[in-house]
Amino acid sequence: MPANTDADYDVAIVGGGPVGLALAIALADGMDGIRIALLDRRPLSVPRDQRASTIAAGVRKVLDGLGVWPGVAGVASPVRAMRITDSGTGDIARPLFLSFSGDVAPGEPFAHLVPNTALAEALLARLGDRAEIIAPVTIAGFAADRQRGRLTLADGRTISAALVVAADGAMSGLRGMAGIGVVTHDYRQTGLVATIGHEHDHEGIAYEHFRPAGPFASLPLLDSDGRGLRSSLVWTESAPEAARLAALPLAEAASAIEAAMGSALGAVTLEGALQSYPLRLILARSFIAERLALVGDAAHVVHPIAGQGLNLGLKDVAALAETVLDALRLGLDPGQADTLERYQRWRRLDTALMAMVTDGMNRLFSNDVAPLRAIRDLGLGVVDRLPPVKGALMARAAGLDAQGPRLLRGLPA
Repeated sequence: MPANTDADYDVAIVGGGPVGLALAIALADGMDGIRIALLDRRPLSVPRDQRASTIAAGVRKVLDGLGVWPGVAGVASPVRAMRITDSGTGDIARPLFLSFSGDVAPGEPFAHLVPNTALAEALLARLGDRAEIIAPVTIAGFAADRQRGRLTLADGRTISAALVVAADGAMSGLRGMAGIGVVTHDYRQTGLVATIGHEHDHEGIAYEHFRPAGPFASLPLLDSDGRGLRSSLVWTESAPEAARLAALPLAEAASAIEAAMGSALGAVTLEGALQSYPLRLILARSFIAERLALVGDAAHVVHPIAGQGLNLGLKDVAALAETVLDALRLGLDPGQADTLERYQRWRRLDTALMAMVTDGMNRLFSNDVAPLRAIRDLGLGVVDRLPPVKGALMARAAGLDAQGPRLLRGLPA
């Protein structure tokens, strides 16, 4: 498309990450001839990313419905059990207070760990040429009226669409251009992520160890031979301590990780340097504006304590795709206000609840106050002895929703 040429689409998606790609696939699958533009500030390609994402059972149905799951199933590591422990500063013992095991449905683990590179590769392959890729490109402006949303590009082009979707991340430029404010809270914590190798097989068990500075989680991955000798690490620390750990030579950082794990999986090796990022809560005050919908991190960023970030984004995809496709099938405008209000009603409560839960969990567990520790450990122990309560918590964490969008129920959008 040459510069200074206007182009018009049904939907223009800004952001080519997993959420933006999944939305483009859902829309293309749902209606022949739909005109989709996918814009990103970087060339669209498989990222070099050592991280992995937790895919809850309900959200796995979304990827299955989009035809993406077969592309990652071979490298997806099922989470067969979770063990939750707690300790204070200087404690040697790590008592087990809560554990989950078993499938949420026959043959359906409550989650899988999927390498981010494999997920991006599968999404790009599934989308193919069914959307017009406009990348790399810089969005210079956004405006909307009752008929269209319009993106002004830095090279002079104008992209118009009935609906513009902001899938451009936590610091969303489109969200700011639309004048949508956010509720935000700085946790004064830093997340450290890495992929580790270890001596003993994890056997599909995820470990979450609550420490005074924040949770330390090791999540099961498969190695190149399909064995359980790799894990994805998510380690929450204070900013100064995280900076110190990230600066260590790999062998010293691996020793620190092994010590933090209590040597539960034996000797540890690091597959790459520790990556760090600040942790904060970001919740958009509205998920919609004139001709605009926010999805994924542009709408919400929650604490990683429950591994729900990408799951929330893919739930947004399921809800927005169904809303847009229902409107188009009825000959209605997919970007009109009542269509977007339906999407917002669907997603605001679930997102707000998850933000509250993760925020509350972090505040409760990320401290070394003895009375609080006694209360929380007692509570975890009680839950561990109540199978119906444990089952309900597992189903909630697995993202199972019999009343949710069709994709979350394993049906076409």
